[in-house]
Amino acid sequence: MLLLGIDIGTSSIKVSVVDSETQKSVASAQYPDKETAIISNKPGWAEQSPDMWWEHAQQAILRANASGKYSPKDIGAVGIAYQMHGLVVVDKDQQVLRDSIIWCDSRAVEIGNEAFEKIGQERSLSHLLNSPGNFTASKLAWIKANEPETFSKIHRLMLPGDFISMKLTGEITTSTSALSEGVFWDFKSDNVSEDILKYFGFEKELIPEVRPLFSPHGELKSEVAEALSLKAGIPVTYKSGDQPNNALSLNVLQPGEVAATAGTSGVIYGVSDQLTYDPQSRVNTFAHVNYAGDKKRLGVLLCINGTGILNSWAKHNIGTEETYPSMNMAAQKVKVGSNGLRILPFGNGAERMLNNKIVGAHFHNIDLNLHTKAHIFRAVQEGIAFAFRYGLDIMRENGMEPKVIRAGNANLFQSELFAEAFVNATHVPVELYQNDGSVGAALGAGIGVKAFASANEAFNNFQPVKLIEPKAIDQYEPIYQEWKELLLKQLDRK
Repeated sequence: MLLLGIDIGTSSIKVSVVDSETQKSVASAQYPDKETAIISNKPGWAEQSPDMWWEHAQQAILRANASGKYSPKDIGAVGIAYQMHGLVVVDKDQQVLRDSIIWCDSRAVEIGNEAFEKIGQERSLSHLLNSPGNFTASKLAWIKANEPETFSKIHRLMLPGDFISMKLTGEITTSTSALSEGVFWDFKSDNVSEDILKYFGFEKELIPEVRPLFSPHGELKSEVAEALSLKAGIPVTYKSGDQPNNALSLNVLQPGEVAATAGTSGVIYGVSDQLTYDPQSRVNTFAHVNYAGDKKRLGVLLCINGTGILNSWAKHNIGTEETYPSMNMAAQKVKVGSNGLRILPFGNGAERMLNNKIVGAHFHNIDLNLHTKAHIFRAVQEGIAFAFRYGLDIMRENGMEPKVIRAGNANLFQSELFAEAFVNATHVPVELYQNDGSVGAALGAGIGVKAFASANEAFNNFQPVKLIEPKAIDQYEPIYQEWKELLLKQLDRK
């Protein structure tokens, strides 16, 4: 059986078609060719059009079909991965009511902070495992307070993956994992949180039907199947946020296993069997893809909004004639520490690990007679690696002690310089795998349609392509401590 995985990213949509027998990608495609813009009408705001995601997803599928490497009619199930924490709202005719307020939008921070205090910090953390913070529920509350006419028309709220599934099937469903990432789930009662509904004044009918994550979420509509040359009636059998999905794609399913990704945002994601939470909600705990009431599997997530987006900014504004590989080559010619140049990468909205403060990106110690763009390219990647170290130390405070971290051989991990800085800053080896979110979504669909006897069977052919071990900790540690001191001084000003 062939499996179709769709990954709804911030920058683009990627799809992969995977053979369930080999677990290998037969073909993949991405759309559009240029990075998709984020709509930011006010400082701290970030939106994208759900209808644009749907159009781009269709174009990506058609590109994959055009490869001629498979027959689209042989695809037997669909899986979806998506950017987490976004809010999509539709009316009773399944029409989108406004652009999605996406993951890095900061407008609802104060709404969530107030909810944290009014519901009660201890109750929020013990039941929700998080502060309502800047998550989906708080974003919906912002619409209620600021766009009451739009709010009055809402028939269902959705996460981005729920929306794409709706466009494919016409059905609106969700899962425990999705609701937990929106901070709608009470882990004590294992049900939709009455505290959130009551405090924000939401009707329970706004929540879609909750189904198991690995299960049918609807069947492909005939008109969609015809437009995409697929078989009508094939099921969508998996939907997951991008970070739980990234962990699945790296076979990170059991307690103690840890995954990382360094795309637009940066994430370290570890699996626990405890209902654990950070007292300051700097790292967050959600239901993992294999969470079940009798088998607790929680994903402890460190998210840094300002990571790969800074590398992209450096390319488009400083290295305008460069490619990412040429930037990396130039940066590798600069010594560790970038001749004193230090960069804080936090320029993409409020950072949860910094107590939801908007710190901004900062360049320190620029010497106009010394530093070149190559120094900036290196300092960018070192600064991102140091942000990971800072966050990982918070996870260590909460009992997460990774012995090895698994990552896809993609995005910043394709840079030898970044991978070296990451392992030496964190002191943890990294295993790289030739896998990505769209492949993980396809394998998730296979688990959901029971193409595999178990989740473990989906990874029978899973092998690392590279192991990177720390060999220069002594060089990086004093530079990290200097970087950390600059960050703490900046936080004191906020």
